[in-house]
Amino acid sequence: MPRILMTGASGGIGTRLRKLLPPIYPDLLLSDIRPPKDLGANEQFKAADLSDLAQCEAICEGVDGIIHFGGYSVEGPWNDILQANIIGGYNLFEAAYRKGVKRVVFASSNHAVGFYPRHHKIGTDVTPRPDGRYGVSKVFGEAVGALYADKHGLKVTCLRIGNFGDVPLDLRRISIWLKPEDLVQLCQIGLEHPDIHFEIFYGVSLNERAWWDNHRAYEFGYRPTGRSEDHVAHAMAEQAKLKPDPVGDHYQGGAFCSNEFDGDTSRIIDWNKR
Repeated sequence: MPRILMTGASGGIGTRLRKLLPPIYPDLLLSDIRPPKDLGANEQFKAADLSDLAQCEAICEGVDGIIHFGGYSVEGPWNDILQANIIGGYNLFEAAYRKGVKRVVFASSNHAVGFYPRHHKIGTDVTPRPDGRYGVSKVFGEAVGALYADKHGLKVTCLRIGNFGDVPLDLRRISIWLKPEDLVQLCQIGLEHPDIHFEIFYGVSLNERAWWDNHRAYEFGYRPTGRSEDHVAHAMAEQAKLKPDPVGDHYQGGAFCSNEFDGDTSRIIDWNKR
């Protein structure tokens, strides 16, 4: 039975996956900078600050595969993202390599490509267009993952996660919703599929309005069970409560794009003409 490390165990996604993963991976080691408040007596936990390489090595000891959800999970000050996501992300891959870990599933984000317009359907092979410092850190993580796959043979899967939750919460998230059980399925592919070398998948369920071409995930056996159209009424009711956002409503990254935006708004008009 493989020993799996999941970082970011105290975060929103990690908290949910702590309940879903043990039936599949009973030998699950949890890690975060501090323990979850509801840590169970039967859960294994080891604290680590990802910006410290020695601590990363300690949690990678004896591990077969890693699901890396640790780090700064929203837009924020550069130094916070630098320490947690840039330095921490590099340290995690380096520690995995040093300790002989075979596979890493890296939680990337849709914010690595957030400045693509919503009417522009994209695959995983497009030029990154991050919508903030957080998105930049995810582009960096994907690049580091590719380096360790190509240079050192680590099997790496990057998941550009959309919006994780039980239901899509607004119009934007009808297109990018990811059911928790579908994320588990993507993690399993990254940890187990024999043909994985380096792959980028979109972390998205069966969404008819999706902006992303996720055919590579389907080629590896992904069969999502969540369907966002089943929750349209709820999402649109929530959308009606939101104020218009001329920038965020145009781009895939939503409010991450309009946050701190002082660029050329005429580009939005130009994109609409294409």
